[in-house]
Amino acid sequence: MRALPQVVPTQPGRPQVGGPDHPMRLVTRAVAFEPGSWTPAKATQIAAMFDGLAPEWDDRMHADEAALPLADVLARGGPLGGRWVEVGAGTGKATEVVAPAAGLVVAVDVAGEMLRRLDPALAARVLADGAALPVRDGAADVVLAVNAFLFPDEVDRVLAPGGALVWVNTLAEWTPIHLPPEDVVAALPGAWDGVWAHAGWGTWTVVRRMGR
Repeated sequence: MRALPQVVPTQPGRPQVGGPDHPMRLVTRAVAFEPGSWTPAKATQIAAMFDGLAPEWDDRMHADEAALPLADVLARGGPLGGRWVEVGAGTGKATEVVAPAAGLVVAVDVAGEMLRRLDPALAARVLADGAALPVRDGAADVVLAVNAFLFPDEVDRVLAPGGALVWVNTLAEWTPIHLPPEDVVAALPGAWDGVWAHAGWGTWTVVRRMGR
């Protein structure tokens, strides 16, 4: 993995809401590295939690939290194709940024109340579990995950040859759902490589399969 220079200055006063012992951090690592830890019961529990947070979700997000890292991805993350699958799309804050640059965005979330607040003009909204995406093999040029769980086998399955995983943590290591770049690569099946950078309060990582 190659780190790119930080071109967007880190903003002062970054919220420190997560950390290595945050319950959602523990779930994140289990989903990425422990096959079988994500169950239908866990999906139902997480969906209910985010359904409850949905009415106030946009008020919890600083306006630039997702915008700054994603703008940097689009500028420096390498060529990104037109068919995007956004896992954990929520209310669509990230969707707003990437939709103008994509030919098609399929916004997937397990929480219906979050997804209901995503503007349908931006993306096709799909209520589904990220562990079982209703996407055919090799159909996505980009899988986007902003503060979302990483389901390594599904990412590998749905990405087209030459496709990219875009992984964004809008509060860097203080994001509750966080994996550093090296862990993203380690979790994915096979050999992957890419670039990552700090941008604003967050970090982003873009990786592609090697040799495919």
